Amino acid sequence: MRTILIIDDHDEIRENIAEILSLAGYQTLTAENGKKGLEIALKKNPDLIVCDIMMPELDGYGVLHLLRKNPATENIPFIFLTAKTERPDFRKGMEMGADDFITKPFDDIELLNAIEIRLKKYKILQEKYADGEKGVNELMDNLRGSGLVNMQLENYETEQLPKKANVYQEGKRSKYLYYLKTGKVKAYRLHEDGKDYITNLYAAGDFMGYLPLLEDSNYKDSASVLEDAEIVLIPKDEFLSVVFRDERIAAKFIKIVAQNVQEKEDRLLSLAYSSLRKRVARALINIYSKFSKEGPSGQSLDISRDDIAHYVGTATESLIRTLSDFKAEKLLEIKEGKIRIQDINKLKNLAY
Repeated sequence: MRTILIIDDHDEIRENIAEILSLAGYQTLTAENGKKGLEIALKKNPDLIVCDIMMPELDGYGVLHLLRKNPATENIPFIFLTAKTERPDFRKGMEMGADDFITKPFDDIELLNAIEIRLKKYKILQEKYADGEKGVNELMDNLRGSGLVNMQLENYETEQLPKKANVYQEGKRSKYLYYLKTGKVKAYRLHEDGKDYITNLYAAGDFMGYLPLLEDSNYKDSASVLEDAEIVLIPKDEFLSVVFRDERIAAKFIKIVAQNVQEKEDRLLSLAYSSLRKRVARALINIYSKFSKEGPSGQSLDISRDDIAHYVGTATESLIRTLSDFKAEKLLEIKEGKIRIQDINKLKNLAY
């Protein structure tokens, strides 16, 4: 059961809110002034706080300021409940880190809806997300699914792109966040010798192209279709409004993106210093996690040898020789051109 702390110096209002929330299934704690409310918050660590602004001993702004300074309470959702309706008061509260601002007199449903939304957001922000694209996808899906952001994919323009079609191009200005509804896409950079190096792989359910949007920069790589794709185009401004509307959502998103950048740097270091066998093994594992398909004989990788070589950063001939070695060592098998990993744990833990 979620616990909500109500801080208000008006006995009737405080008791009325506690009764409403109890009927809605919440456990309630109450305090008649800011000082006592702060003490309870520090001791009980409630799931959410509803707090008046004008109170004796310590006002609502003071309560919020002290809670946000304490690592144990800095992320507790905080809703101001007040008769003050002037815009400067509202701006001050939101700049200090309040999650919402409800004016008296208020409607019971309005209060319950505000509490439900803030608890949903808090739960999403407390989630542990995977590194890289997977974490970005999970966070975006959770935000959309919770109703916290109005980003319904069916409301945006959709493109049907055939194999080898360009999605975006290196050096061009970023305009959209792309959502890959079906198909497969590779991101790549061209070398001076005309060969391409694959920087990323995308499967259905992935968001693409968010880093240049956040940086307000041109694309640093290109993207083209590996398998006929349906792609949703989400306008740049709508994506940025979702990320930066709330500073804590922005911080969470940027943290995941930073992990993604670190992941790419680690991969580049691996290309520079790891043996070819380890590079190929790592590439196969990454591709397996993205593109594996369940067939009659197990998991098979549906991607060309050339694309695997471009992902590894080696010649196709060198890749084929390494795949042949892995086949002889029974790490994988190759049937009808399809690669199936037989022992993924051994592949992950190659000694050399």
